[in-house]
Amino acid sequence: MTTATAQKIGFIGLGIMGAPMAGHLLKAGHQLFIHTRSKPPAAIVEAGAKSCDSGKAVAEAADIIITMVPDTPDVEAVLFGDNGVAAGLSKGKVVVDMSSISPVATKEFAKKINELGCDYLDAPVSGGEVGAKNASLSIMVGGDEAVFGRVKPVFEAMGKNITLVGGNGDGQTCKVANQIVVALTIEAVAEGLLFAAKAGADPAKVRQALMGGLATSRILEVHGERMIKRTFDPGFRIELHQKDLNLALSSARSLGVSLPNTANAQELFNACAAHGGKAWDHSAMVRALEKMANFEIGGK
Repeated sequence: MTTATAQKIGFIGLGIMGAPMAGHLLKAGHQLFIHTRSKPPAAIVEAGAKSCDSGKAVAEAADIIITMVPDTPDVEAVLFGDNGVAAGLSKGKVVVDMSSISPVATKEFAKKINELGCDYLDAPVSGGEVGAKNASLSIMVGGDEAVFGRVKPVFEAMGKNITLVGGNGDGQTCKVANQIVVALTIEAVAEGLLFAAKAGADPAKVRQALMGGLATSRILEVHGERMIKRTFDPGFRIELHQKDLNLALSSARSLGVSLPNTANAQELFNACAAHGGKAWDHSAMVRALEKMANFEIGGK
């Protein structure tokens, strides 16, 4: 697969999500300049990516610079720290943050990048490791419509559902909303399957039946199976979902909005973390409910 116009793209952050995303950009025919805290994946380098020793070097080489790192302070450090992206920018370049971070901080970052004569898009994603590997991510974008149009062919190499939500910060706001819905749906699926299993029904058959009705969802399909098969390797780590729900709850307080069930989901994640589960997949929220029930799905 090749794009109509190959671009010089920088990619910073080659973790569980970033590595396959970067791989799709190479397959699409783009030139790729990469930087990551650990050793860059051999497969990416062998496929033609050029490894750079700093964010500044990436920004000097690329026209579009993508960041995909864990949290708000990480994005700030990558962009504005010593030898960061900002130090290597020249007018007309585009910074695209695909991390999931604070909408408020995003607006501040965008303003600083704009003051350098460059454009900024916040473009967090949903779909997890599976979506990253399959180039089927949902991408929620905040920024200028013309800049979005310029970068959209790049997004199309990594995702399927690509939406310009609004201005800078609105992409991150959309991602926070997404994480609220995902957490609450995981909790609902966990409660339903735990109830069914404790009542003596086969949870796998219950899940199969629910998949054909109004209760069906991607969470029931993917994470319901994880709960039944006890496959809790991430995926998407609980500690990252905790970070996202912290953003939701802190933003809600500033807005005067009550999110009672989001707070409850966060407490269940906190309970998992207390049992050593920060690095479990977020579907393992079910384990907190199982502790309270003194029963595991699949138990007798």
